[in-house]
Amino acid sequence: MKTKKLFIAILALSAFLLTSCGQRNSTYDYLAQCLTDKGVELYGAFWCSNCQKQKAMFGDSADLLPYIECDANGKNANPEACNAKNITAYPTWIFPDGTTKVGVQSLEDISALSSCPLPGEESVMFKAE
Repeated sequence: MKTKKLFIAILALSAFLLTSCGQRNSTYDYLAQCLTDKGVELYGAFWCSNCQKQKAMFGDSADLLPYIECDANGKNANPEACNAKNITAYPTWIFPDGTTKVGVQSLEDISALSSCPLPGEESVMFKAE
């Protein structure tokens, strides 16, 4: 009887682990997509540790960020866009109103400058509109 219960417990745990492993954490998807939709731009370079820190703040949602790679050796590089905007430090954020922020920014500041809500604030933003 104990063996059967143990087997069922192991089977249930295995099923849980198999379904939850590899799942994407989409906590910041809405924020990252909103930044893209509003025309915010994030300039950086693949070798830039602060750029990596900034992206890490978005977790799995970092792939939705409006990221422009400035180093010609980086993935999907667009150094011409960086040169056109005179980007000389990384990361550099450019917001639709023309505000430019250099360095790692808090999610709260990014949200405030872009008018994109943080996770959990989406319903508050929709009610205010």
